Amino acid sequence: MYVAVKGGERAIDNAHGWLAEERRGDPAVPELTVAQIREQMRLAVNRVMAEGSLYDPDLAALAIKQARGDLIEAVFLIRAYRTTLPRLGASNPVETAAMAVDRRISATFKDLPGGQVLGPTFDYTHRLLDFRLAAGDEVPAAATVPAQTGPVPHVTGFLNRDGLIEAAPPCDAVPPDLTREPLELPADRALRLQAITRGDEGFILSLAYSTQRGYGRTHAFVGELRIGAVAVEVEIPELGFAVEIGEVELTECETVNQFKGSKTEPPQFTRGYGLVFGQSERKAIAMSLVDRALRWKELGEDYVGAPAQDEEFVLSHCDNIQATGFLEHIKLPHYVDFQAELELIRRLRAEATAASRQEAAE
Repeated sequence: MYVAVKGGERAIDNAHGWLAEERRGDPAVPELTVAQIREQMRLAVNRVMAEGSLYDPDLAALAIKQARGDLIEAVFLIRAYRTTLPRLGASNPVETAAMAVDRRISATFKDLPGGQVLGPTFDYTHRLLDFRLAAGDEVPAAATVPAQTGPVPHVTGFLNRDGLIEAAPPCDAVPPDLTREPLELPADRALRLQAITRGDEGFILSLAYSTQRGYGRTHAFVGELRIGAVAVEVEIPELGFAVEIGEVELTECETVNQFKGSKTEPPQFTRGYGLVFGQSERKAIAMSLVDRALRWKELGEDYVGAPAQDEEFVLSHCDNIQATGFLEHIKLPHYVDFQAELELIRRLRAEATAASRQEAAE
């Protein structure tokens, strides 16, 4: 037994060394720097920050490099590192209406105060490979457009003036912290939003797509999608006022959804909401659709058995680190378990064979 353990340790050390070689690749090719990943793979960096629940582009880029581009492994690294950090305090809620907008679009109003700002987007590209990038040629840059500053009102506020959309629910209570407390069901909306925003993008995307395909009976319009920087402020008790300590880039999406009304509410539009670190608009839109589907009970709607409506199903399976751990653990040694299963199968086969012979003899 001691020899087996010792041999296993050597094998693991060798595997780590081989992994480092594979991560580096051909030594003749220049090594990627963390700064290059941070600046040129920003969407991957944003996803790692969002699902890792830690806003630090440099650390996210480092995690991507260490993980050889495996974003779920990078998220795992970020979350593990996050647990070592002390909690020094809590910031005030960020004010997204004061966002310095880089991108702001609405699918419900063409002419809106502040205008539509297309920003950096793949939406209007032709999805053709640009071989100039392979040749190392610099692609001409677009003219720099300064971000909008000052308050930019939310589109849903225009609908709210006429009572055509539900009022935004109050959020005075301090929400629980999913990164420090285990998930408990049933969960309120604040806890659900936390779980979804750090959930796996592919899983949330699939659930959102299912609601559009009829599994949830929601038909949504993107009321507004905005991307930009918001200030982070912290109250300083000694000073008696808030101090700005930095800024973070966020993607916010508010969807406008049909609602036929209920016994207590008149026909009106309802809201779905998504908020994600960085430029992560696909995740933010998907998040808002799933958020709306999960609100069926509080809106007095019927439960139709759609996966996106099932709170326990969504929240218990959206976390890619938990899913990866449970999935990949089956490749680790299960020798004792398998031997027990093997012995059971052999015994059952022997009993079945003996019973067949006895029936033949009779």
